[in-house]
Amino acid sequence: MSSALDTLRRDFGGDIIEPGAAEYGAASRSVLTSGSPAYVLRPKSVADVRAGVRFAAGSGLLLSVRGGGHAFAGFGTNDGGIVIDLGGLAQVEVIDKERHLVRIGGGATWGQVAAALAPHGLAISSGDTKSVGVGGLTLAGGIGWKVRKYGLALDSMVAAELVTANGEVVRASAEENPELFWALRGGGGNFGIVTAFEFAAHPTTDVFHGRIAFPAAEAATVLQGWADYLRTAPEELTSIANLANPFAGGPQAPVEIFVAFDGDDPELAAQALDPIRRLGTVIDDDVALKPYADVLVDGAIPPPGIRLVTRSGFADKESAPEVLRILAEVGASEGTPVIAVRSVGGAVSRVPADATAYAHRRAELMFVTTVLGPEPVVEATRPALDAIWARLAPHVSGTYANFLASATEEDVAAVYPAGTYERLAAVKRQYDPGNLFAHNHNIRPQ
Repeated sequence: MSSALDTLRRDFGGDIIEPGAAEYGAASRSVLTSGSPAYVLRPKSVADVRAGVRFAAGSGLLLSVRGGGHAFAGFGTNDGGIVIDLGGLAQVEVIDKERHLVRIGGGATWGQVAAALAPHGLAISSGDTKSVGVGGLTLAGGIGWKVRKYGLALDSMVAAELVTANGEVVRASAEENPELFWALRGGGGNFGIVTAFEFAAHPTTDVFHGRIAFPAAEAATVLQGWADYLRTAPEELTSIANLANPFAGGPQAPVEIFVAFDGDDPELAAQALDPIRRLGTVIDDDVALKPYADVLVDGAIPPPGIRLVTRSGFADKESAPEVLRILAEVGASEGTPVIAVRSVGGAVSRVPADATAYAHRRAELMFVTTVLGPEPVVEATRPALDAIWARLAPHVSGTYANFLASATEEDVAAVYPAGTYERLAAVKRQYDPGNLFAHNHNIRPQ
């Protein structure tokens, strides 16, 4: 290890942070998880990433790769291992104005991307949080505010540059290493460290965005009407329904329908949004025209000692009514988790099922339950939460890796159906046969 560390210090041009350093406290934790790694490496170049990967491969220590650091399962840090923090690789560059091609460093966040593209009148459909990393969100999916019109973030990805387990740099696209390109679009961080993405952005205007709220007592009818409407709504409209917010009254909290209409025409926006307003008794409506970059919110950082546990699932057209009925009933109970339901469908569903490793193209809705609090409180809620998910299980298809706080074999099987997993495992055997990149929803090379 001493010799390998000497080699790293010689070849690595970024920062090597070890316990005892002034910046170690901040460097050792991700947004949602504390850790105590032996080394935190902050590369400044692709050459640094290569040196860091070679050091990790030779050390035998657990390797974590950190982009934005928002993984609910804590993949951005570890205890006793190595963290490669990509925050220094965050350049955003328009490389082809006519085709709207954008090159983005693997450590960039979506807030940085939105701000950089705004002066060009461009956007990429991403998540909804500024500080979330481009890499983690894209490699597992990317369900954001333009998902029904432009699909997942990974659907706009046209190429990637990554450092593989042997320290080599590989480019993946539809023409170069196409099977690796297929795997990167949904297979997570299993195949290497993506140091740069290329996306096809789209022209954007300001968008109509905001919140339309209804009384908690109307949850069942509002949710069902909302889901029914979204089947035929203009694809410019993407929406999220939230209920049982503990900071707004828990079971008595309003049902919040957040909307984003992709366009700046007030008449077209009203035509798309008024059917939602007619679903019940509107008690608040703050929808307004704003720049797309302002739609993304700052990510909340929980105080020390507070844990978040998320679970997610998908509902297709047939199962959506029963899932929404159960969620409305759960939301009206004391001790309920926070519940969010996101619209998908549209452009997502038009991509062939086998075109990418993202396996949930038929889903109309993606829903999430979240429990937060000190560890004892979270553990005390587990039996009730398990009971909720037992009720949902017959109506649920799969799970969304980006909203999943665990990484069990059962979780991985839900993220990747058997056929998808087998194909991913073959790619894994080619690019990471020793499973160096294992701190994720792991595809085993065997």
